Amino acid sequence: MLALTISSDNAARLKLTEVDEPQPRANEALVAVHATSLNRGELRLLAIRQDGWIPGQDIVGVVERAAADGSGPVVGTRVVALVDEAGWAERVAVSTDRLAALPDKVSFVSAATLPVAGTTALRTLCHGGDLTGLKVLVTGASGAVGRFQIQIAREQGALVTAIAAARHADDLRQLGAEQVVESIEQAKGPFSLITESVGGESLAQAIERVAPGGTIVMFGSSSGELTPIGFRQFVPGHEGARLQTFAYYTSGSGIGADIASLLALVAAGRLETRVSLTMPWTDIAQAVDALRQRSFSGKAVLTIAG
Repeated sequence: MLALTISSDNAARLKLTEVDEPQPRANEALVAVHATSLNRGELRLLAIRQDGWIPGQDIVGVVERAAADGSGPVVGTRVVALVDEAGWAERVAVSTDRLAALPDKVSFVSAATLPVAGTTALRTLCHGGDLTGLKVLVTGASGAVGRFQIQIAREQGALVTAIAAARHADDLRQLGAEQVVESIEQAKGPFSLITESVGGESLAQAIERVAPGGTIVMFGSSSGELTPIGFRQFVPGHEGARLQTFAYYTSGSGIGADIASLLALVAAGRLETRVSLTMPWTDIAQAVDALRQRSFSGKAVLTIAG
């Protein structure tokens, strides 16, 4: 079968290669992949992985062979899954607890945006507990995760302030943000929950805006900057607040169930999936460059010819 593998012989560091077919374990279904999406974290992996490694985490497709242990969906079921690697391939073996059946109302392309970005949004917000009536601050709000965080927090009854460039303001308000500001310095706290993906000065400013007993969830550092942190930043005024790190791959079990809950929201018209770029996987170099240049808001989806 064909897969996109790391290759040091071109600028994109990727090429279509003939590779061995996956050999599913008893609890894994074999999925014929129809589409996948790109995540910013994959850019770093492209730079550090060895030749021959297959990237890819978000996959949608059809079950070609059901799991031997009887778990999961039957052959022919449309599914969405999150895998740790090897998703940019024609076929992928997926543990059945990491996939969910795709409702008829939701397209492959739309569903491809959900696994990493959607579950990250859902699980970071869970660290805030019951969000009803609480003030939530979302940094990096125009990205895929931020857009999902705004919508899910709104669904849970939160009052959301989003940080994004002015050109995104109307869009993010339509998604449910009560306020949109261009910098964290303009955000009026205190906030019970802050989702922080920028790092550096943004994280330092987040500490100044977290409510006593509140939570800052760190799930990225797009600035690449370090943040000096000391006890006196938390007192007085932020007593009992905590910094919580988050990475989807260590965030616990039940990924498939979370994907299913996100799909239900999409099918009901209560969660928008923004697909800004759709192209065949043979154009991976163009898609990766667009992601690296931040030339779009939302997700880039690659379609895979069966």
